[in-house]
Amino acid sequence: MEKTGGYGADLLGLMMSQSKEQGTVNVTSNASLSTEEIIDECKTFYFAGHETTSVRLTWSIILLGIHQDWQEQGRREVLEICGRNNYPDADCLSRLKIVGMIINEALRLYPPAVSLPRQACESMKLGRLSIPAGTQLELPILAIHHDPALWGNDANEFNPGRFGEGIAKAAKHPMAFMPFGTGPTICVGLNFALLEAKLVLAMILQKISFVTSPSYTHAPMLLVTLKPQYGAQIIFHPLD
Repeated sequence: MEKTGGYGADLLGLMMSQSKEQGTVNVTSNASLSTEEIIDECKTFYFAGHETTSVRLTWSIILLGIHQDWQEQGRREVLEICGRNNYPDADCLSRLKIVGMIINEALRLYPPAVSLPRQACESMKLGRLSIPAGTQLELPILAIHHDPALWGNDANEFNPGRFGEGIAKAAKHPMAFMPFGTGPTICVGLNFALLEAKLVLAMILQKISFVTSPSYTHAPMLLVTLKPQYGAQIIFHPLD
């Protein structure tokens, strides 16, 4: 691997080795980064990686704490496929259909990113609309995910079963589910994020049962991502 100037070969190290301040590359190169740019990239990694995964799992735990029937279905699947004492491996995770359905439904109800901003690079036609170049567009993911015209009269209810035949058939339009965005700029970390969430949730279901505490107050709040305003009060019990 190419040397990274003593900063290591991980992503941060590669960016540091390209820093304009280090003089390791031509400062006019498009590949060079300033310290401020590196800090901004790290912030992006945190919010797009750690923050979104944390919120995704938090809502999944809250919803399963409320809906004990789905928690039991998910746990039964995990124990049948992965066992009680084995860490879930790649083969196990690929077979956890119900766990995947639970995560998708949590993402539908409470997507970490509630909207998708876009800007028209050039003038264009969208159906009967004429959109001038430079127009800022906002795609309301949260509203689309709760639209009864797309998801049915139970659009506001937790029902992972709607994903039983896959994402494309979960709603009346195959593109109605977009927690990671859509199109050519869809989140590059989509597969990793879903794999990470499925792994953590499976390991929790293996060892722990839980219920939402009576002190929990349901109050979704948008603060960069969509999160519970007063936290997630959950009562955990180790499985016998």
